[in-house]
Amino acid sequence: MRNEHWRPRADKDRLFARATLLKNIRAFFEQRNVLEVETPVLSHAAGTDPNLDSISATYRADSQQAEHNKEQTLFLQTSPEFAMKRLLADGSGAIFQICKAFRNAEQGARHNPEFTLLEWYQPDFDEHQLMDEVMTLLMALGQSFHPQKNFSQQPFLQQHWHRLTYQSLFEQYLNINPHTISSEELARFAKTKINIELEHANKDIWLDLLFSHSIEPLLLEPVFIYEYPATQAALATIEKNMDGIEIARRFELVINGMEIANGYYELTDVDEQRRRFLNDQKIRQEQKKANNPLDENLLAAMAHGLPACAGVALGLDRLLMLICGADSIDEVLAFSLDRA
Repeated sequence: MRNEHWRPRADKDRLFARATLLKNIRAFFEQRNVLEVETPVLSHAAGTDPNLDSISATYRADSQQAEHNKEQTLFLQTSPEFAMKRLLADGSGAIFQICKAFRNAEQGARHNPEFTLLEWYQPDFDEHQLMDEVMTLLMALGQSFHPQKNFSQQPFLQQHWHRLTYQSLFEQYLNINPHTISSEELARFAKTKINIELEHANKDIWLDLLFSHSIEPLLLEPVFIYEYPATQAALATIEKNMDGIEIARRFELVINGMEIANGYYELTDVDEQRRRFLNDQKIRQEQKKANNPLDENLLAAMAHGLPACAGVALGLDRLLMLICGADSIDEVLAFSLDRA
């Protein structure tokens, strides 16, 4: 049988759209004096997030070094976050990066194990100021494609932008308060909405399932979701909201039922960061997942002093899906995993 897998997935128009997108992103940040940086894709450490699985690689030293360290396990980054924070701690100021990221066990209409991220950090911004900048960037990028007949229908140009709390979405669509409902009540409720049986599922897993099945697909216009439960803080700071409930100062942007960006008002407390890493490792052990080594370089940088800042990661392949009207991520990649 003739092998046609040598051919690219994306057509020439979509390859051109990607090149235009990258060019315009760089122009946007240059105008704002945000420095473009490049950090290693391979690291001695890996993220501890129980929801993300790293891809590892084996490095073999040359013959002269072999007697000291014959081989090392390195990790492909799931995001450039840790290395970029080390630059921030050293006084880099505002920075951005366009890079490849890698995640194991992620493949589907919206996932490829290798994908392209735009990530940037703004010192002295909070999460709401960063939401403003994300919206400004996407509006500018959408305008740059608008005159082209092939990519003229941009949802982030022609629709209203919204900002809603995590709680308000659950109350609007499911009539429950995600912060105050008990784990037992939530599990019972979720099983009435989703045909799934899970063992040892915690509250956050049920909330994620309800959000992805019953809320996210309905969010067609652009919406920034903020004030997540404190248990979903990841690397964001935690504070109490007006109702006295602890919430995470982070946000996600959803457009056309698809997550596009994930941002934090960044945690700067090194002791709290180490505690969260260790708690993640405990959860990974319970889930029988690999216990990734802590990034001691990040922790040392935070001990030195990470400036108050906000940061966001934006999936460029998914953004291209919106721009090009693609139904699958494969349609905007030159070569997806099956043709790599």
